[in-house]
Amino acid sequence: MKITKKCSGKTLEIALEGRLDPISAPDLEQQLNESLNGIDDLILDFSGLDYISSAGLRVMLYARQVLLGRGSVKIVHANELVREVFTVTGMDGIIKLE
Repeated sequence: MKITKKCSGKTLEIALEGRLDPISAPDLEQQLNESLNGIDDLILDFSGLDYISSAGLRVMLYARQVLLGRGSVKIVHANELVREVFTVTGMDGIIKLE
């Protein structure tokens, strides 16, 4: 999976390409650990994301928990398959999908 980060003030945008699965989820979690200090809002651009597993969902919950009370996590440009995973698991009620 390819991870691209862009920071603007207290907003971090991360674009993902490929698959967010048990193999790549630890890489994203490490990137978040290194990058969320001082960040209020996280935007995850899923336009290049083909697939997300439960390991990827866990990383999304981790990011939400880190920013809880000081900011937000928002997902943009998710494809139909990824949106379906969020809907079926109820994650669309926890993390905002646009």
